[in-house]
Amino acid sequence: MITALDHVQLAAPPGSEDNLRAYYRDVLGMTEIPKPPALAARGGCWFTAGTVQLHIGIEHDFTPARKAHPGLRVTGIHAYARRLTERGATVTWDDNLPGHHRFYAHDPYGNRIEFLEPIDA
Repeated sequence: MITALDHVQLAAPPGSEDNLRAYYRDVLGMTEIPKPPALAARGGCWFTAGTVQLHIGIEHDFTPARKAHPGLRVTGIHAYARRLTERGATVTWDDNLPGHHRFYAHDPYGNRIEFLEPIDA
């Protein structure tokens, strides 16, 4: 029986770790967590915020996830969107999900990320 979602993995090109840290840590405000030593040798970075984990692995023939994406629930979505834009990210609002405020952003390598907050929150 499935009990929870443990993590979501995205991919990035070789040598991208510094840019990933700058985006996921400094722009989004996530915390980097250490990878187990056997996995750290493969490159990439892992991040967490609350109970959410995003793992970004290195893919030599990298292609960004432009449609598939993690959906991250946030609080104070309008203030959070301002935080992202003040740090150089582009946000695209989308009002097509009833009962939610939401926007999309892309990491430095084109991976799509959805941010959403229930309207009644």
